[in-house]
Amino acid sequence: MEKYSLTKKLGSGSFGCVWQAVNKHSGEVVAIKALKKSYSREKCLNLREVKCLRKLNHPNIVKVKELIVEKGNVFFVFECMQCNLYQLMEAKKQKQQLFSESAVKAWLFQVFRGLDYVHQQGYFHRDLKPENLLVSQGTIKIADFGLAREIDAFPPYTERVGTRWYQAPEILFKSGLYSSKVDMWAMGAIMAELLLFRPLFQGTDEADQMYKICSVLGSPTMDSWADGLRQAMAINYQFPQLSGVNLSALMPSASEDAINLIESLCSWDPCKRPTAAEALQHPFFKRCLYVPPHLRSTPAVAATRRGMLKQQGDRIDAEALPYPKIVKQLSPLDIMTAVQQNSAAGRKGQQSLANKAIAANRQPMGQMKLPSMKAGVQWNAESRDWFLGPFQNLEPGRIYNEKFG
Repeated sequence: MEKYSLTKKLGSGSFGCVWQAVNKHSGEVVAIKALKKSYSREKCLNLREVKCLRKLNHPNIVKVKELIVEKGNVFFVFECMQCNLYQLMEAKKQKQQLFSESAVKAWLFQVFRGLDYVHQQGYFHRDLKPENLLVSQGTIKIADFGLAREIDAFPPYTERVGTRWYQAPEILFKSGLYSSKVDMWAMGAIMAELLLFRPLFQGTDEADQMYKICSVLGSPTMDSWADGLRQAMAINYQFPQLSGVNLSALMPSASEDAINLIESLCSWDPCKRPTAAEALQHPFFKRCLYVPPHLRSTPAVAATRRGMLKQQGDRIDAEALPYPKIVKQLSPLDIMTAVQQNSAAGRKGQQSLANKAIAANRQPMGQMKLPSMKAGVQWNAESRDWFLGPFQNLEPGRIYNEKFG
């Protein structure tokens, strides 16, 4: 650690803390994750997170540069990103702005690419949430593999994993019988939050979390999740009987394809959720082409001088925005509207972001009164106003469960 100079604390949690640091020799800015527990070098190399990160190498997965073990202390040296997705939402909310669906599409496309790679390599993440999705110069990367698990490991798995608001129903049952499809549920919840600017399922404990899910999706049936009903009977649990709401009423600005993908990802039955590879083939991503960073500096050839000037103007505005470029067919009116909307606010987008964080905890913010969603109280579509206030403060932060290994 002698070659690094710590400059700023970025976040902390049950695992330890994360610092921004500078390499004294190269001047490179990095993020260093220091674990609370002490390990010998041999035990460190057998940590699940270490084995996972050593195996994974993908443009949409945060890169670990170095692993340092000094006197039992373990330090992960990562590339340093500008911010996480939650901080980006906060910055937008403070400006009273929403993400465009094209921006959400670009981010999700990248995350699904990374997640497909993770699953193909035989792991599932188990703790996907906005804080663990890091953004820098239009690229988004999956971070924090402290709860990652091998797909082919013999179940049951750890019962309490992840952050409650993104936990799939099968995890809430604490049976330990779940699969990589828990990551797909989390992605559905994250996608909805990017469009709503508040969590879709915001439970205060496990029981309330299940109630919130039923309130939105409707209670499971033999058709939607027969295995779940059998599991509930085995532990003498009875689902609250709720009819759910129409997601399009909660997200009126979302496209039909966006709503359809969220519903698919948040299916009660894990077997009915798409894989990451299948999600990438969903119509929501039609006409969406993510341009890798190393190709973005090469503009398409403009046919006319007018087109060249227009192209240059679009590139300047696009580069000022904190999300990737989307290549799709747009009408001239669409393009002009986008340029006019982005030119004023877009250039300032990155300046207000919290600087460089990895999986930072959410800071407490102002409370807002929520509608009653206690057992026995029916929640109908009229209660959707609870979700439709994107510029109100979010509830104080997440409840972080311990990582049991």
